[in-house]
Amino acid sequence: MSSRWTEWENKVFEDALASYDKDNPEWWQNVAAMVGKTVEEVKRHYQKLLQDINHIENGKVPVPNYKSK
Repeated sequence: MSSRWTEWENKVFEDALASYDKDNPEWWQNVAAMVGKTVEEVKRHYQKLLQDINHIENGKVPVPNYKSK
């Protein structure tokens, strides 16, 4: 299976995270099945998501400079 994630896979991943109870012992398997990735790929992607959230919350991601028209 491909380790690259498409925009669609990311959206399904986010939907799966919101859809399944994280306390369910089958959580990783359910998310992986919904996305079409292996459990290990989903775990790695989830860790990257947590790192991104941590960087955002700690101000390590610059705020975009949107220009108004």
